[in-house]
Amino acid sequence: MRKLLLSLVLVLAGTLAVNAANKYDNPDTLFVARDGTAEFRNIDDAIEVCRAFMEYHKVIFVKKGTYKEKLIVPSWLTNIEICGEDRGNSIITYDDHANVFIPGTDRKMGTFRTYTLKVQGNYITLKNITIENNAAKLGQAVALHIEGDHILVQNCRLLGNQDTVYTGRAGSRIAFYDCYIEGTTDFIFGPSIAWFENCEIHSKSNSYITAASTPAGQQYGYVFHKCRLTASPEATQVYLGRPWRPYAATLFMNCEMGSHIRPEGWHNWGKQSNEQTARYSEYNNHGAGAATKARVAWSRQLTKKEAAKVTIKNVFGEEAW
Repeated sequence: MRKLLLSLVLVLAGTLAVNAANKYDNPDTLFVARDGTAEFRNIDDAIEVCRAFMEYHKVIFVKKGTYKEKLIVPSWLTNIEICGEDRGNSIITYDDHANVFIPGTDRKMGTFRTYTLKVQGNYITLKNITIENNAAKLGQAVALHIEGDHILVQNCRLLGNQDTVYTGRAGSRIAFYDCYIEGTTDFIFGPSIAWFENCEIHSKSNSYITAASTPAGQQYGYVFHKCRLTASPEATQVYLGRPWRPYAATLFMNCEMGSHIRPEGWHNWGKQSNEQTARYSEYNNHGAGAATKARVAWSRQLTKKEAAKVTIKNVFGEEAW
């Protein structure tokens, strides 16, 4: 009997310990406030308490404020939503750029370490928030770096200069809805499959919007659908894209293009061979920059039948999330 009671006590103690260790499992929302009015003052602290490979949806709600943090949503976190209270006033910001030295070394950071927020987990949502790299114009400076699959970015502001948004893994699928994305050079770049809908794509200088590196065997790269291409007054000569790698795939369809878009539309990155492999196309765009008469001969205008097949279901292989 004494052994039985002892066993029960040990089981109960273990249960209490587990419950204490996982006290953040039950709330479906964790609150972050920089002013100290919520349990967490930093977003990273809220990310740290989330259970690995969750099968349920958890929201990290970020109240108004400026959060100077360099963040990673690691690969073992799934079904996390980082949601701002106010898109313009819930701000995640950092200021690394490619020419900053890695702390404790004599090596420069390079492009891929400069992120403000890196998303490695799958089934992650970013909503109603600003993600910014506010580094000076001293080199590449990524605001949002995405490697996970099944990622939703909705009603966000993505701010930076060169290399603002890096879609960093071939085959991963990312949907951007109702976002504002700005930059100078190649400010949307990488190998992923990404669908942009009802987004404003804002150029800040005479340069290039996209720099896809789509693999040869991947049918789709970037699809811009019903987006608005705008520009700062000083940006008057902007290309739709240039191929970071030879088989870059980018499509603009049903988009409004401002007068800042160059008549030729696309650039070969100084390599004539890219003209044989890059997959650049357009369909049914409008606005001062949408005229197709002077487009480079190696880009395509889709037919109505071809464009009808470009749906988010066909691009992602499943219905939109």
